[in-house]
Amino acid sequence: MQKSRRTWETFEEMRRAAEDGDAAAQWTMGICYQTGQGVAQDNQEAVKWFRRAADKNDASAQCYLGFCYQNGLGVPQEMGQAARWFREAAEQGDPAAQFNLGVLYEMGQGVTQNYAEAVKWYHAAAEQGEPQAQFNLGVYYETGQVVPQNYEEAVKWYRLSAEQECAPAQCNLGLCYETGRGVEQNVREAVKWFCRAARAGDKTAQHNLGVYYASLEAAEKATAEEAAAEEPAA
Repeated sequence: MQKSRRTWETFEEMRRAAEDGDAAAQWTMGICYQTGQGVAQDNQEAVKWFRRAADKNDASAQCYLGFCYQNGLGVPQEMGQAARWFREAAEQGDPAAQFNLGVLYEMGQGVTQNYAEAVKWYHAAAEQGEPQAQFNLGVYYETGQVVPQNYEEAVKWYRLSAEQECAPAQCNLGLCYETGRGVEQNVREAVKWFCRAARAGDKTAQHNLGVYYASLEAAEKATAEEAAAEEPAA
């Protein structure tokens, strides 16, 4: 849903542009109403403006409108409509819509479940730098579902996502370093990525760090006990 935003001097100037049919002003108005930025928060008003821009084939507005249908914001939750609007935007190259459409195909929501279609749209979004899509694509390559299992390819996508602070990708990248899957085994790198994911609240990474430090403490204790046992009696 990223797009270069046009700017207006005042909210009223933007409203006039929206009422005159400017699609960029219309979807920006929708964001303002959805978030309560400069106006009272109103999801139904947000949908009104998103729809006006979406009907002009504005990809960002179509993606936002799909999100409203997906989550029941200002309209009844309707996954079929969500899929329709995500597809409209995805086919215009909107990475957020491509990711969201991939999720619907993966979950079978609003469309017939189709993992190959999910991967197709994740790949399209991942190529444009969408971090969640990069993570999901990495999982498919790691597990070998739909695509041939390829740990190196999984690591590639995990890394791209992890560098954008996607915590699950950071955790999975850490696991790859810990086990040597798709990358040379490196415990130091594993711990680095576990730490980044753990700070972001990833429970698996926090658990992995706990196991690592517990094993480290046990090893240090065993080493100390062995050294003490080898010391000659006074």
